[in-house]
Amino acid sequence: MSLWRCVFIMLDVLLWPEFRAASLPLNMDSVIQILAQIEQEAPVLHPTAPGLLLMSGSPMDFFQHLFLSGSPSPTELKFDLLGPELRELASSLIQHRVGSGQEHGVVLAPDGSTVAVEPLLAGLQVGLHGRRSTAIPLEFKASLSEVRAAHKEDGLTSAPQVSTTPQDVEDISLDSTILPPVQANSPTSVDNLLAVTLARALGIGFLPDPGTHTPKGLGPDGCWDQISAPKTFSLLYSESPSTLTVAFLNGALDGALLGDYLSRGPKPLPPLSHLLTQYYGAGVGGDAQFRSNFRRDNGAKLISQEALAQQVWGSLLLIQELEPSHPQLANLSQGQLAEVATQAAKEFTEAFLECPAILPRCRWEAAPYRGNPRMLNLPLGFLYVHHTYEPHQPCTSFSQCAADMRSMQRFHQDTRGWDDIGYSFVVGTDGYVYEGRGWHWVGAHTRGHNFLGFGVSIIGNYTATLPAAHALRTVRETLPRCALRAGHLRPDYTTLGHRQLVHTDCPGDALYRHISTWPRFREVKNNV
Repeated sequence: MSLWRCVFIMLDVLLWPEFRAASLPLNMDSVIQILAQIEQEAPVLHPTAPGLLLMSGSPMDFFQHLFLSGSPSPTELKFDLLGPELRELASSLIQHRVGSGQEHGVVLAPDGSTVAVEPLLAGLQVGLHGRRSTAIPLEFKASLSEVRAAHKEDGLTSAPQVSTTPQDVEDISLDSTILPPVQANSPTSVDNLLAVTLARALGIGFLPDPGTHTPKGLGPDGCWDQISAPKTFSLLYSESPSTLTVAFLNGALDGALLGDYLSRGPKPLPPLSHLLTQYYGAGVGGDAQFRSNFRRDNGAKLISQEALAQQVWGSLLLIQELEPSHPQLANLSQGQLAEVATQAAKEFTEAFLECPAILPRCRWEAAPYRGNPRMLNLPLGFLYVHHTYEPHQPCTSFSQCAADMRSMQRFHQDTRGWDDIGYSFVVGTDGYVYEGRGWHWVGAHTRGHNFLGFGVSIIGNYTATLPAAHALRTVRETLPRCALRAGHLRPDYTTLGHRQLVHTDCPGDALYRHISTWPRFREVKNNV
């Protein structure tokens, strides 16, 4: 049995005409189960996650054919290895989409993050076939007239579909026309891995909307109906129809990182079910830093803001030529496309990559707020550093951190009699920040000063030892930087330890000595 036959099997699974809710929970373990079953049924084959991507509900367009090499024809899909439950799950994940306040094609990962499956698998597809640069301008083998004729014959209304599968992208021709010469500072090539995961989506997401003439930009995170067996994912801010949600960007980053790993990794390549289990677990090859918890840090190392802007610009140039009727690209000049690409790369880098991943209250299953929350008058001038003391041990996994959050909330509400967990944010050693009262509501963390600053606590007791380096960097740099960018903190904000304002040992001797060396730290007289 060939590699493509296994891909065909997965395509056949997902090309069901009816969209049905999966009976299995929408989590990453279920996706891995699909791959593992195919690998078990056909053990000599390389893992076939690309088939999941290729089984979207719409025909592949020019752009996908350029970069997702080796895609089979739907007419060749004749096989069936999966049972009904896995078929239903696969059909629910065929295409990432946002609508009616919900996001589809996403799963809950073991680290507590939500991941869009389509861009993840796109990156894996490219990684399996090799990462490469594609020169601009391009030539195509099939003429536009031939492709449009086939497009019309198939009765399709979406972007035209290339009639042949490209083997070498550089050899493909488009009509008999060469694309216009690029400007001196415009991109000369497009990275196939970044194009299918991040660049194209970012470019489209930041194009002016035909209706409002403003880009949709980055979208929100969301909440699952339940964490133990997730079925439905609802966006926190449903008024924004942007598809560049936190879940999509998570999947795109994971696809880029894992695709890069596959394209340069040692041979033979690991089964994809094993690779995903490691990546969404303890780390690929035992590397605890190469896992989904640290995708933003690793993504920042993968590509710079300037390089990403060039990739977005190059992708938009290609789309403009390949999809001349694209409503958002009509009549836009190269200069305008460059501006869009620059803004997209800047927002993605500064508002996503360089910000900590904050898991919303619903993710750790917070109890409702008791009473009437009071709003803060932003921006604030202080950041108050705490340690939890109890829980005593640092939390290193989502399940442990979420349990610690619920435990602290119960103590604060039931024993202390507070309306909610007291902290604004809590930092775990798992790489994530957990939302407490958040950016907008007055907390109960620093008596007499709750209106003046945010209370940020690190889970654990830091009387004798320091928190993990990543947790320290989050409190010192990344969380304040994003608060400054969003207008939540004043540019002249000050960092203080809890003990400077309240009679307490918090945040512990070791942590307090450490934060006293931070640039934003200031000595104040304890009035207690």
